Amino acid sequence: MSVIRADRPTRPPRRGTDVASKAVVNGVLGLMALYTLIPLWWLFVSSTKASGYLYTGTPLWFSHFDLVTNIKNVFSFEDGIFSTWLANSALYSLVGATVGTLLSAMAGYALSKFTFRGRESVFNVILASVLIPAPMFALPLFLLMAKLDITDSYWSVLLPSCVSPFGVYLCRIFAVSSVPDELLEAARIDGAGEQRTFFRIALPLMSPALVTVFLFQFVAIWNNYLLPSLMLNTPSLQPVTVGLVQWRAEFANGVPPLLPITGAFLSLIPLLVAFVSLQRFWRRGLTAGAVK
Repeated sequence: MSVIRADRPTRPPRRGTDVASKAVVNGVLGLMALYTLIPLWWLFVSSTKASGYLYTGTPLWFSHFDLVTNIKNVFSFEDGIFSTWLANSALYSLVGATVGTLLSAMAGYALSKFTFRGRESVFNVILASVLIPAPMFALPLFLLMAKLDITDSYWSVLLPSCVSPFGVYLCRIFAVSSVPDELLEAARIDGAGEQRTFFRIALPLMSPALVTVFLFQFVAIWNNYLLPSLMLNTPSLQPVTVGLVQWRAEFANGVPPLLPITGAFLSLIPLLVAFVSLQRFWRRGLTAGAVK
């Protein structure tokens, strides 16, 4: 004789607990957003104030609006050196991020799709280098560039900027999940060489990871201060980060305080443009690894 057990009634969801947990999470996220956005808002508001009114009035709201004059003063101060600094930052960031992304894609693809002796050891060394703080590489890089006699030149900043251990790690992980081995084998059977297989098949499938690596590398190079400050002595070769710090240090020698503030605000605009213009590519290719 079988015994039929009655189904135990399910407990109704605890709406009060869910609402409280969501409120806590949203509150923490809101505080983090304020922590990030308030300095940016202060920077924007301060760059719009007229000379002599930086420390008067409400610090987080507009007064004595004179942004156009401040921008003109930034670009005309010291014979327009700020334009040169922006051009140098754009050169270092674009070249370094582009070459670094391509090298990361090649290395990540090779580490994921080719079997060779010592592959895991090489990947472990690259992964370990991600954990080392970037400032620890500054002195060895300076000694290396000095040995090669290329300090105080574009190459002393460009060459280190083309290396991205995190990019290699991300490209390998993404290549494993998004580039099917069957698709590569089909391309090889059809007569495609390794170079054509990588550039025509693997690289488009890895585009979301490449955009991510490019943005990370671009922002890291644009914001880098320690490496160019060690390598470069000529003002015409320096990026905007080093130049603004020099302006801030010369505040006691007659440099108006609004110049470095307005320059810092202007230096953020290329980063915002790069992020807004490239973030839509992150959603592309989410199913690129599917095999029909």
